[in-house]
Amino acid sequence: MALILASASPRRKELLGYITKDFTVRVSDADETTDPCMDAKDTVLHLAKIKGEAVHKDYPEDTVISADTVVVLGNNILGKPHSEEEAFSMLRSLSGRTHEVYTGVYIITPDETSCFYEETQVKFCELSDDDIRKYIATGEPFDKAGAYGIQGKGCTLISSISGDYYNVMGLPAAKLNRTLKDKHII
Repeated sequence: MALILASASPRRKELLGYITKDFTVRVSDADETTDPCMDAKDTVLHLAKIKGEAVHKDYPEDTVISADTVVVLGNNILGKPHSEEEAFSMLRSLSGRTHEVYTGVYIITPDETSCFYEETQVKFCELSDDDIRKYIATGEPFDKAGAYGIQGKGCTLISSISGDYYNVMGLPAAKLNRTLKDKHII
């Protein structure tokens, strides 16, 4: 039985690599459309589930781990920006405010499934328009929920966090490690 990470994220691959080196990566082809009425917790769990199930159907004898991360400000889920204007708008809205980052994790084995989510509070510094433009010019915002990456130059935008740092990167490594050990997967 192999362990498979159902994710194209280099950050998730790196973080799972801290837990175990014995895994492969398969990217899901799942339709990631969600119901806009779902709350953030349900959204990340739903997306993690459909990604995991899409990969598991091709590898039914293996264990698949999948995840999804969203940034939430108020009641708004901030996805990945599709343009500089959208990135600017997201970063402007986060400036000086605290938001939540949720990651849902889904684990499917030949015998069972389990899931959990993690929540982390992130507070941004007050950002000038020039700060935002300079950060956008790095290119970092475009493949990241909420238009920032805490592990890169985005670290300069953040004044504090409360919770799991690695959750903000896209995979709550400590909780996943404990879960995999408890289930005797690793």
